[in-house]
Amino acid sequence: MLVGLGTGRTARRGVRALAERVRTEGLDIRCVASSQGTDHLARELELRLVDFSQVEEVDYLFDGADEVDPKLRMLKGSGGAMTRERIIAWASKRRVYMIDGHKLVDTLGTNATLPVAVMGFGLASTRASLRAVGLNGVCRRTMDGDVFHTDNDNLVIDVTLTPDHCLEELAAHLNDIPGVIDHGLFLAEADEILVDKGGKVDRLMRQD
Repeated sequence: MLVGLGTGRTARRGVRALAERVRTEGLDIRCVASSQGTDHLARELELRLVDFSQVEEVDYLFDGADEVDPKLRMLKGSGGAMTRERIIAWASKRRVYMIDGHKLVDTLGTNATLPVAVMGFGLASTRASLRAVGLNGVCRRTMDGDVFHTDNDNLVIDVTLTPDHCLEELAAHLNDIPGVIDHGLFLAEADEILVDKGGKVDRLMRQD
């Protein structure tokens, strides 16, 4: 079985749990990682990794999310890995996302910003295009104050969502802006959401 490994704090819990099962149960799996950080963790835990550039299809993906609304639409990208996370999600036959209960919200953008990965080339014009669709934000920086760069060497602009944004229209607008590489609106990727509520886990399934 080929398993996609997500990025972020909750995904790291999943990676560690998977590695323990491989060790104790002898599971025969290979993995692809959605970020350099996850890659390093998986190698430390002795999971068998393969080069995703040679992979056409993934059997199962588990990942985290920053927010999830009642339609199972998600806001992702606090770790800056949304481009690779989306590519693996689109290649996966089964996609499961794990969150803590407080990340369930009525409206995306309640507690988190929308990250938009952009090229440094043409940054000013790309930001003008974002403002034209009502998105204002700042370039993400590290804790040291340096400009944040993704694993693909893109910049991230964290913008504020408002309740009057139509998420589907907004995603389409973002996809049409040439300088935008990707964004944190994952509107149709989740097949299942696992919600940790203090030891009890609720399953939310997509209703087609």
